[in-house]
Amino acid sequence: MKLVLLFGPQAVGKMTVGQELAKITELKLFHNHMTIDLVSHFFDYSTKKGQDLVNSFRNQIFEEVAKSDLEGLIFTFVWRFDKQLDWDYVQNVVDTFEAENAEIYYVELEADLEERLARNSTPNRLEHKPFKRNLEWSRNDVITTAERFRLNSLPDEISFSNYLRLDTMTKTAEETAREIKKHFQF
Repeated sequence: MKLVLLFGPQAVGKMTVGQELAKITELKLFHNHMTIDLVSHFFDYSTKKGQDLVNSFRNQIFEEVAKSDLEGLIFTFVWRFDKQLDWDYVQNVVDTFEAENAEIYYVELEADLEERLARNSTPNRLEHKPFKRNLEWSRNDVITTAERFRLNSLPDEISFSNYLRLDTMTKTAEETAREIKKHFQF
C-alpha cells in the first residue's frame, strides 16, 4: 500500500497531476474537492460543521483504503504550513496508513500566484470542481488564501523521507507525474 500526499497552493495543479499519476500507476486519486464539493451542498466548508463532515468522510475513506488490497492512494490537499492544525491533520492521515504498513510519499507542488490564477479557470479544474465555477469568488479565494497563509514549505522545513518538491511552472501535468513516478520508482 502506498499513500502519496500531493500538496501545494490552490490551482498549482494537484488534481491534474494526480489524474496523470493515477493513469501511469495503479494508484487511485482522491482529490480534496471530492468531499468538499459533496458537503458544500449542505454546509459551507468554512464552518466547523462543514469541515467536521468533510473530515469524517475523508477519515472513513482513508481507513478503508488503508486496510484494502488496493495498490494505494493519491490524496491532494492544501497544507497551511503556518497552522499546527494542518500539521496534525497530515500526521493523523499518515498514522492511519502507517498502522497498515503503508509507504508514505510526500510531493509538494509550487508555482507563482500569477500562474495559479491563470490555471484557476482551466476547463479540467472547472469540470471536476463545481464550486470553483464561480470564477470571481474562486479567484478572490486563491488571492486571499495566499495572503493569509503560507502554502509552500520553507527550505528544509520538511524532513520526511520520501519527499519531493516540484516547480510546476514549466512542466505539464504529464511530465510532473512521470517525474514523481521515476523519482519514487513506482
